[in-house]
Amino acid sequence: MSKQDKSKKVSEPVQSTDASSALPFGKSNFKFMLIGLAAIVLGFLIMTMDGQEFGFGFLGITLGPIVVFAGFMIELYAILKKKA
Repeated sequence: MSKQDKSKKVSEPVQSTDASSALPFGKSNFKFMLIGLAAIVLGFLIMTMDGQEFGFGFLGITLGPIVVFAGFMIELYAILKKKA
């Protein structure tokens, strides 16, 4: 290495001072995340309410998993949605 290479300083990255650009998600993203989380919890609660033995009724095998899956799809949408 030459003296010239040693004397060069590494420039530090410039950080934005705008607070809104610092966060990766906006307000609507967080709303959708909370809605998705509520749907997931609701789906698991629906599965526990099944009256059949071992949860083999309509609520435990059909409705609950559909609601949980919808909750996960809402979460995916919230993550991929661009900040407004």
